[in-house]
Amino acid sequence: MTALTRRQLLGAGLGTAAMGFLAGCATPGTQSVNTLATIPPAEGPVRLTYWAWLKDFQKVADIWNAKNPGVQVDVVWIPGGNSGGYQKLYSALAAGGGPDLAQVELRSIPEFLLVNGLVDVSRYGANDHAHLYDKTLWNQVSYAGGVYGIPQDSGPMALFYQPAILESVGGKTPATWDEWAALGKELRSKDAYIDCFPISDASPFASYASQAGAVWLRPEENGWVINMTDDATLDTARFFDRAIDQDIVNTAYGAFSPAWFAAAAKGGIASTITGSWGDALIEGVSGASGKWKVAPMPTWGGSGFGSTYLGGSSAAVLANSKHPKEALDFAVWLTTSKEGIDAEIKYSGIGWSPNPEFIGTPRQQASEFFGGQRYNEEVFVPATQQQNTEWSWWPVTQQSFNILSDGFRKKASGTSLVDSVVASEQQIISVFKNKGLTIRKESA
Repeated sequence: MTALTRRQLLGAGLGTAAMGFLAGCATPGTQSVNTLATIPPAEGPVRLTYWAWLKDFQKVADIWNAKNPGVQVDVVWIPGGNSGGYQKLYSALAAGGGPDLAQVELRSIPEFLLVNGLVDVSRYGANDHAHLYDKTLWNQVSYAGGVYGIPQDSGPMALFYQPAILESVGGKTPATWDEWAALGKELRSKDAYIDCFPISDASPFASYASQAGAVWLRPEENGWVINMTDDATLDTARFFDRAIDQDIVNTAYGAFSPAWFAAAAKGGIASTITGSWGDALIEGVSGASGKWKVAPMPTWGGSGFGSTYLGGSSAAVLANSKHPKEALDFAVWLTTSKEGIDAEIKYSGIGWSPNPEFIGTPRQQASEFFGGQRYNEEVFVPATQQQNTEWSWWPVTQQSFNILSDGFRKKASGTSLVDSVVASEQQIISVFKNKGLTIRKESA
């Protein structure tokens, strides 16, 4: 994602909500104390709070606490982002409070900028650590020449599959999406589906389109430019229209739902294309140890990219923190140090490490569950190097995904995915304009 200049951010429609944030004034509805002069490091002991939906995250913070008696971190659990966690954060910010740090999804950072919710940690030396992070992820926290989160984890995508089911129809792991579709047709003779297509969650579709080369929204000097009807996106939609029409994919349930786990255990689901974090969930399939393997994501046959991301979050410093420098120091330790990354994997099941130099000790080992495969090094390390670096998140990402999902649900009544994408683009343009954000359709 391209970093925005200050002028671009204002031109992109963030000016009305973020002007005060960039100029040193609080945005209406918040009482931020941290948008003024840079706050110097504390002279005495500091106690930070971190709100996150990660399990057992206090155990991770306690490793830091044991070695940093002057800066102690207390973790407060909140529901996952749009399941209630973000609303708690927005309410706390509006009341002039909130934690020092919070787990914020990469795609949600622009929405927090609209409410003046995050600190530009470049003022506290964040760019001194940029070389420690995956470049694509660092770009996704960079706006207006500033840095508004520290990448915490991500989800490079790959194909998780059951070799025995593929071999039952003489199939091999598909290298392209066309091979994937052909294999899916063969698997129906065994009463198995190759995968699901979640019509109630547009996130995977966005990832597939990004892999094909789509860039739905991008910032320019005079506003946001939208293009959801480019060849990459519409070809992706046509592909999955055919896959649904030909009964290659199951749309009755999504991956990792109770119905999915039951089908996967009985051989009714042969594979799933998902983020690296899917390995821990697949280990929950009954009796599945040794029956699954991992392969690279199918590609679009000579175009697009080798992989894409599904999911990803940041450790963001919230606008009302009185100790942003100390909060940044903890966030960098958490996401780049060997002990921080290993602890996040051990206790919290964190997604893919944002540090290209260290994927985590457990992920350097062969996996007994996945048949002795060293899939993290063999599959996911290359996947992180095969990304669409131009993909940008935008200020109404979640609302846009809701609009797309509402359209996809109409597939059962005869509305194609292609038609839904075209209609959704127009609705998203309206959402931008209704929020006072500047946007235009890219010229053909």
